[in-house]
Amino acid sequence: MSVLDPAAYVSLMDELTRIVAHAAETILDLAVKANVRTKADGSPVTAADEAAEAVIRDGLQRLAPGITIISEERAADEKPNVPAGEDAGYFLVDPLDGTREFIAGRDEYTVNIALVTEGGPVLGVICAPAAGDIWRGIVGKGADRVSRAEIKRSTKIHTRPRPAREAVIMVSRSHLEARTRAYVEGFAQAKQVQCGSSVKFCRVAEGSADVYPRLAPTHDWDIAAGHAIVKAAGGNVTAPDGSPLRYGTAELLIPAFVASGDATA
Repeated sequence: MSVLDPAAYVSLMDELTRIVAHAAETILDLAVKANVRTKADGSPVTAADEAAEAVIRDGLQRLAPGITIISEERAADEKPNVPAGEDAGYFLVDPLDGTREFIAGRDEYTVNIALVTEGGPVLGVICAPAAGDIWRGIVGKGADRVSRAEIKRSTKIHTRPRPAREAVIMVSRSHLEARTRAYVEGFAQAKQVQCGSSVKFCRVAEGSADVYPRLAPTHDWDIAAGHAIVKAAGGNVTAPDGSPLRYGTAELLIPAFVASGDATA
């Protein structure tokens, strides 16, 4: 399959949905025996992270041999080689986003896959294994939500205009730092909702939340799928000053971002 051909994105999305559903089943099977370890950067990793990554890498290699895969756990062991050139495409994978929530027994963890071309994500799939939900989006073609149990039945989703007051703002349950807290406090009568993982992007994309800011560094694979889904649903994800995010840097880090359901706000 030529994943760099936009005409193939719809059929590609169906295959990616099956891959994340398989990874979700793998994670759920290992939920009772997490076997937590600490990586060199101080973050936790479990057997479920590694098993899900193996499932995803195998699925992507079968689906699109020759397309580079950059994934969180592999990147912890060896420096990823980001394809050069604006026309080069690659997959970004976070096999278990929200590992802390997973360890704590919460439902707020996800499986994320994005396709990046021309410096930005063009499609994304996010699965919340415990909740059974999958959100998907192709930039320029729309976004939808399906059940892991019935992936052939989908519901279109769309962002909403930002209300003048009482905007719903998603904030991290585990990583809410001072700069982001100060930014959120600048909204009049805003309602803050704490949540783990990339589910925060999905709430913005489906119109149940308005903004998700993070004014601290995060890795490309943490946000690429959510970025694509929010943009496909009618919103946008930019740097705090409104400039485009830059994916594929040497550190694979995004310094800060704001996801907004109202692209004109």
